[in-house]
Amino acid sequence: MKIISLQGQIEDYNEVHESIKQGIVFKGTNLWILVCAIIIASVGLNTNSPAVIIGAMLISPLMGPITGMGYSIAVYDSLLFKQSLKNFGFAVLASLITSTLYFAITPVTTAYSEILARTSPTIYDVLIALFGGSAGIIAISSKQKGNVIPGVAIATALMPPLCTAGYGLATGQFTFFYGAFYLFTINTVCIAFASAIISQFLKFPIRNSQISDIRKKRINQIISAIIIITILPSIYLGYRLAQDEKFKANAQLYTQNISIYRGNYLLRSEVNAPKREIKLIYGGSSLTDGDKDTIISKANDFYLKDAKISVEQGLAINVNIPNQDKSLAKEASLKQEISRLNSLITESRRQSDSIQNRPAIGNQLLSEIKVLYPQITSCSYSDTYVYRKDSIKPEKTGIVIFSYNRYLNNTDQKKVREWIGERLKTDETKVYFERIK
Repeated sequence: MKIISLQGQIEDYNEVHESIKQGIVFKGTNLWILVCAIIIASVGLNTNSPAVIIGAMLISPLMGPITGMGYSIAVYDSLLFKQSLKNFGFAVLASLITSTLYFAITPVTTAYSEILARTSPTIYDVLIALFGGSAGIIAISSKQKGNVIPGVAIATALMPPLCTAGYGLATGQFTFFYGAFYLFTINTVCIAFASAIISQFLKFPIRNSQISDIRKKRINQIISAIIIITILPSIYLGYRLAQDEKFKANAQLYTQNISIYRGNYLLRSEVNAPKREIKLIYGGSSLTDGDKDTIISKANDFYLKDAKISVEQGLAINVNIPNQDKSLAKEASLKQEISRLNSLITESRRQSDSIQNRPAIGNQLLSEIKVLYPQITSCSYSDTYVYRKDSIKPEKTGIVIFSYNRYLNNTDQKKVREWIGERLKTDETKVYFERIK
């Protein structure tokens, strides 16, 4: 049991108490760090940059008072709990004001994916917060703290939902505010709860020896009620998310099955999982009401019995030639031509999107990397072809050149190369560095 035991690695209880007590303070340094972290996270959400958002989470000091609340509940230290709650409330208010002001000023108000991802909390966020909070209090209590705290800050993601709530207030989109603030509440309550449970498990001494058993029981009842009220909606939202994903998967199989029907080609399908709606738009020979009913009835084979399906004719080609053979030949020819045109349109769109987006890659990479490495001043990106003497066909690869004006050691250069590989989802990109004097 020594392998899984934590008692031998626990720091002195008084030192842990003082460490947690210092972490709840929000004035001076901690306050300005919080404001800077909020602005960085808001910029990251505004530009849809995951790297910038991660950087903001790393420097955010919000974990301190939340851990303090959980720990103070476990040791029944009412004074520390009040201080933690007061400082936490002040930090939340300052964060909301800062993020709201930023989004009220910025000219870009589009809700990108990084913002949308923080508006629909589920039971999975509860699990992340519980285990993240557990890891955090264990690390604080341990003699060997390691790098757990930054990881917990990233995993539990306190900063982005708070900034998204500010975005909702600034833009008047209160559904965004409610969803994001609920996610923030889930993270807060579950981290504090995990901190309380682990603190009791580690047998931290009770700081208020005069507290009665009735008072303890009352506190435990209040905590239980708060946990239940917080978690129950997330269970429902998690169930709804699972049902929506199941609906999307079934809808995809269904649309693949009815992509071609009697000379008609499915040009576009629109799936609205929350409303259980599927819209199908066909091109080809005219669809009769019977054809539409047959297409809709096939949904039953894919567990979409309750789905609301509409079938529309986007492009109709009528062939009225007396000679049946010629009619069939022309119909087949038209089918082939429609299929060819669809393929050309799809390929043209893909190439157009690729061509339009490639020049912006260098600018995007620079905006993300300069947050972590300010000494990097410029970034060049281009696609090129590598010709080898033992290969007839050239290999396409990307080249990234970073310029920096201050020292960038080999370790940092290696980290940047690894980041480029993850960011561009390829190991083939060549990364070079040049020093600007």
